[in-house]
Amino acid sequence: MYTIKYTVKPGDSIYTIARRFGISTRELLRANNLSSPDIFPGQILEIPITYYTVKSGDSLYSISQRLNVPIESLIELNNLESTNLSIGQRLEIPFYTEVIVKADVANIRLGPGTNFDIIAQMVEGAPLPVIDINDQWTNIELYDGREGWISNDLVNRNVYGREKPIIALLGYYTLEEGPTLPSSYDSFVAHKEDLTNVPMFLFQISEDDPTTIVKFGEFTNQYVKDVIEIGHRSNVKMLALIHNLLYPGGVEKAKEITSNMLATEETRGTFIENTIELIEGYGFDGVNIDIEDVAIEDSEKLSQFFIELGEALSERGYYLAASVPSRVSDEPFNPFSDPFDYGVIGKAVDEFDVMLYNEHGWPGSGPGPVVSIGWMDRVLKYTITKMPKEKIMAAVSVFGFDFNLTTEKNAYVTYDRAMQLAERYDKEVIFDEETQTPYFAYTDEDGNEHEVWFENAQSIKAKIDLASELGIKGIALWRLGMEDESMWNMIIEDVVIKRF
Repeated sequence: MYTIKYTVKPGDSIYTIARRFGISTRELLRANNLSSPDIFPGQILEIPITYYTVKSGDSLYSISQRLNVPIESLIELNNLESTNLSIGQRLEIPFYTEVIVKADVANIRLGPGTNFDIIAQMVEGAPLPVIDINDQWTNIELYDGREGWISNDLVNRNVYGREKPIIALLGYYTLEEGPTLPSSYDSFVAHKEDLTNVPMFLFQISEDDPTTIVKFGEFTNQYVKDVIEIGHRSNVKMLALIHNLLYPGGVEKAKEITSNMLATEETRGTFIENTIELIEGYGFDGVNIDIEDVAIEDSEKLSQFFIELGEALSERGYYLAASVPSRVSDEPFNPFSDPFDYGVIGKAVDEFDVMLYNEHGWPGSGPGPVVSIGWMDRVLKYTITKMPKEKIMAAVSVFGFDFNLTTEKNAYVTYDRAMQLAERYDKEVIFDEETQTPYFAYTDEDGNEHEVWFENAQSIKAKIDLASELGIKGIALWRLGMEDESMWNMIIEDVVIKRF
């Protein structure tokens, strides 16, 4: 969603403001999270607009400055043959401009000329968000927040209006989890140009000393550095993901370990120092904190931890994301999510990844979608009342569950595994319109009744459309390597992936 800021004046109403900018009152209310049309002079409103109508005194330069878009993007998107404008002329607004590297390797320089130092190198296909454009050089943003310049001879330019959803796309990265749950590596390498950032699920709060961080799984330091380098050369932000999951002692042990880490300013400070050391040791751009099992009495300490971590990382130019369980209100809702204060955490972090994949699939939940479109809508509408929309990523599943209705147990399934089961039992996949999720039912050789609910390209597109409609930053996929491969074709054809 593209917006401009408007200061309410005496005599203004939601109706007159909406009419002035050519939008509906519903759009204006939704863009500003207003539940009523009551406004007051001096209030700042976000105005969502798709077109700009030329007024007396306007020029391409003044319009580009007002809308904060490059002149070249206005010209290209509107197929302008000259810089002359007419009063009343309607211009489509460029919502996002990027350049794509077309050389095998392209240098990113500190300034617009070959006399400036090289600060990064990108490979063919790397997408670079555009800040500004001149005759020979384009000013772009890099994965770590730095600005750079690239020669126009080395890139192709794409300018986008509102014809497609424009979102950020995060892909969680894991090692192999078993014979049927492959590593994320192949998916990451194949689709890195379509990813905004990638948290690597490779680190855990230590059970022996909760102020320290240990490796989660078997890998070498060089392996991680190589994956980071692959990402960076395609302009992907790469994050270390640190979690408190999957201890031998289960959930209660996780809560105990987390409580010990959060216990005092000193223990939190030591953990933060070790987090910074981890980021710098591997060359990450920041960290994604995936703390899930927390005792309710540690809620305030958890919030304070995010505040302290955010301040420490911001001072050093590092990025902070948090993966947080779903809530739907300020009231107690679920012991799993109740300890998380969305308002405080949302203010402390750069990115808030709200984990939606707990609607069904937990022990005793019964069969159903991991993330229905209704559940996603409900959680996000609460979340956007607690923090700026541009921080929010909707973390959705690309996996599913095979629910055994007879034994009341369920099994994790990838898209490929779900389709193998459908083929094996000769079952047609049904797309449930209400939940926007595919499923099928079968009876196994022992007479057990099953339902399989999973995700495919169609269900992921529905979630992308909702994220775009709500105006949040984008969606996060748990996890790379489990998805419907045709999802990527859908993303290339029907979605614009923005960076940072």
